Amino acid sequence: MSLTMTILSLLAFILLTAGTALFVAAEFSLTALERSTVEANARAGGRRDQFVSKAHRSLSFQLSGAQIGISITTLATGYLAEPVVARLLYGPLTALRIPADWVSPIALVLALLIATSVSMIFGELVPKNLAVARPLPTARAAAAPQWYFSKLFTPVIKATNGTANWILRQMGIEPAEELRSARSPQELVSLVRNSARSGSLDADTAVLVNRSLQFGDRSAEELMTPRSKIESLEIEDTVADLMAAAMRTGHSRFPIVDGDLDQTVGMVHVKQVFEIPTERRATTKLSRLAVPVPTVPSTLDGDSVMTQIRGNGIQTAMVVDEYGGTAGMVTFEDLIEEIVGDVRDEHDDATPDVVQSRSGWQVSGLLRIDEVDSETPFRAPEGDYETIGGLVLEKLGHIPEEGETVELTEFDPDHPGDEPVHWQARILKMDGRRIDLLELVKTEGRSEFEGPDGR
Repeated sequence: MSLTMTILSLLAFILLTAGTALFVAAEFSLTALERSTVEANARAGGRRDQFVSKAHRSLSFQLSGAQIGISITTLATGYLAEPVVARLLYGPLTALRIPADWVSPIALVLALLIATSVSMIFGELVPKNLAVARPLPTARAAAAPQWYFSKLFTPVIKATNGTANWILRQMGIEPAEELRSARSPQELVSLVRNSARSGSLDADTAVLVNRSLQFGDRSAEELMTPRSKIESLEIEDTVADLMAAAMRTGHSRFPIVDGDLDQTVGMVHVKQVFEIPTERRATTKLSRLAVPVPTVPSTLDGDSVMTQIRGNGIQTAMVVDEYGGTAGMVTFEDLIEEIVGDVRDEHDDATPDVVQSRSGWQVSGLLRIDEVDSETPFRAPEGDYETIGGLVLEKLGHIPEEGETVELTEFDPDHPGDEPVHWQARILKMDGRRIDLLELVKTEGRSEFEGPDGR
């Protein structure tokens, strides 16, 4: 065999191994991907994500195509590589003074081992491990060639796939074109909403399930009572001051601070009043009663926050931001309310956070964007804010006065081609520099969205 043919055969071996790797990568990456992830990327991504989506929708067909591609490239690799590698081994084996009758069989065995090992490692194991570790990027790279190959070999794939499906049906098993996968929380939320709309799930149950599914995705920052609404007491205050604060606010727990909330030394509960004799309540300092309170980062997820709070007797944690300052306080009541809705007693403000008025909706400025989304038809655009008050401040660019208005434009992410909806937000009440109450009025646009609670 000439040098040129040897080089060409080795190049063909490398290309065929790469082909095997492509089909293996496509097979494992498409199998590893969740349908919700694929569809979400197809809506927002580019051409490669479209190919991933098309391949995933016909998964059984694509897997059959990948198997045929692997078979073709593997057979061709063995056909080309083994004789070439064997010829390259003849010289070294002869130089080792191996008997002439033994050189050819030894060279063929070694060539088979080398070619098979290279094909297995680089053509199968490396792409397989890559696809399992990074399924989405791998699928984006491999889906288009895989899809075109399957298109080209459609008759062969249909014949082999049809035969395999026929055998399964004879065994009483119905073949499936797509993998049945576990539902993601987002898919379950969508399922709950659709069930509520169709009437198969009552509104109250739908709201409860919807809140429960989304609880784990909430962060401590979303669950907490913000710093501006925390009532605290100083270390020099007395038990009598604690009693007065409890009667004035209706709260049962108070952080004890040395100057401000960034210097919180502990927490007191109003029930600790009964530990102090009446005659000593006016002189006993709260610093003696303060119980250490745990701190959690503002990014901690809801499930972990629940674990932290349930594990301490005070059932409270202080939330710190990335700079180490106190951002707020989260209590067990806050967590329960996130799942079941507002839990109010005789001491709480009876005014609800959302009230439908004659012209629109009056909402608390501290209401989170996702809560506004579930309680009103307004859909806020994406931005660096957590509350409806934060959105209004961002649009205004200054601290507003009562009576000021600002226009808010809403775009439906599920219908990007629709006309935008225009809303007007009017400041009804300020609490210092914080927006306490505002009114949302729709000025034009689509009809009201019906959320999972039937609104």
